[in-house]
Amino acid sequence: MAAEIIVGAQLAHILLVLALFVVMARRKFAAVAAGQVDRKKAALDKNQWPEEVQKATNCIANQFEVPVLFHVLALMAQVQAMTSLWLAGLAVFFVLTRYAHAYVHTTSNYVPHRFRIFLVGVLAVLAMTLTLMVMWGLRLGLAA
Repeated sequence: MAAEIIVGAQLAHILLVLALFVVMARRKFAAVAAGQVDRKKAALDKNQWPEEVQKATNCIANQFEVPVLFHVLALMAQVQAMTSLWLAGLAVFFVLTRYAHAYVHTTSNYVPHRFRIFLVGVLAVLAMTLTLMVMWGLRLGLAA
């Protein structure tokens, strides 16, 4: 059951990323329709887009930083059959922090709130890493 929960968390994160692409596209279309951007300049300089577009764009970029470590850890746990309900809980918790982070990033973008959420997510990934290290060490008999 733990492996299935972890896969569900991974799929939920992928869904978030895809939803953010939709948000970004809608904001870009709206900006172009409103005449807020010179498309030729924006094609070469992302700073030419209005703030709302930049928020969505930057949020998407963030999904390919710490979350990459999350997906690697999740895959390692599954391939090595080292899943547990604790690890599954951490995976779900991490993805929830990504949803919260994305919400703040694409709305108020209040950095102190965003940073706190980011830090909690990083701690969840750190806990996943340490959990897998202990499980791996136990499997190899290093803890004895």
